[in-house]
Amino acid sequence: MALMTGRLVVVTLAGLALVSTVIIVSRYLQAISTPINGTDQPWVIEPGESLFDFSVELEEQGVIPDGLTLQLLAAIRGDSRRIKAGEYRITKGTTLSELLDQLVQGDVIQRRVTIPEGWTIRDLFKTLKTTPEIRWNSSLKPESLLEQLGQPSAPAEGWFFPDTYLYTRNRNALDLLKQGYQRMIKELDQAWERKTPESHLLKTPYEALILASIIEKEAGRDDERNLISAVFHNRLDKKMRLQSDPTVIYGLGDQFQGDLTRSHLKQDTPYNSYTHQGLPPTPIALPGQASLLAAVQPAVSKALYFVAKGDGSHHFSERLDDHQAAVRQFQTKKAMTQQ
Repeated sequence: MALMTGRLVVVTLAGLALVSTVIIVSRYLQAISTPINGTDQPWVIEPGESLFDFSVELEEQGVIPDGLTLQLLAAIRGDSRRIKAGEYRITKGTTLSELLDQLVQGDVIQRRVTIPEGWTIRDLFKTLKTTPEIRWNSSLKPESLLEQLGQPSAPAEGWFFPDTYLYTRNRNALDLLKQGYQRMIKELDQAWERKTPESHLLKTPYEALILASIIEKEAGRDDERNLISAVFHNRLDKKMRLQSDPTVIYGLGDQFQGDLTRSHLKQDTPYNSYTHQGLPPTPIALPGQASLLAAVQPAVSKALYFVAKGDGSHHFSERLDDHQAAVRQFQTKKAMTQQ
């Protein structure tokens, strides 16, 4: 009788243990699959920080209900030491299982910085210095930038492709600049391969880059870039000076305060295309793909002049007297609209 009672106790205890295990496993499975609280705040795992410390922080801030469950899940999956440092966004509806996947895969926040067409290297530096979560090194200087990128020392103007770039927290500015530089090399090479016979005056891709930068600053509409390019090619062919206002403005630097005067056009700088023949010594801005292609694919046109019409478009002329008449017409119209 006593033996049967003992067996009954053992069976009962085993049953209770089994029920307890089932309950624990059920609650565990429910916990890892139940959506957690979301947050707009980015969460950062610093290099060397453990999952234990991070899970405790999330629990204390009310993001997850139980840090221990996340730690147990990681231990079962063998992921406790596989989480990656970085900046994370934990969205509402995420489960603990999905959160651990995110941490192990390094699915970190991707930030964006946009470099517009027509910017100068100074504009680029100013923006990167103040862009959140980009590490700026005070040793970065425009005059030595290409050398720091492993290239021969040369002016950096024009060599960074304008686009929107993704970066993660604490990205080194030099790495981002290297990405923009490599992209420009690729885009310039591809444009050079597509050059037409009308661009025969351009002897090197660098000359195309210089001309593209001028087109970028002159063009107000995409459909005029090739015509503007044709004007400059025609002027180069006839040994005429380019007479491009943006080159003058670039050469003036900080002296230019927004109003280009006749005295500015006479002020001699290496970039003054009213006083110097041919292309300026370097690009004057960062050209986009459309301007790169326009530089090597000028329109078939005899136009030698163009003047802004005030609406973003230009009037093109083959003869000087027609151009002068257009200048009078559109400058008078501009003056009247400003009154």
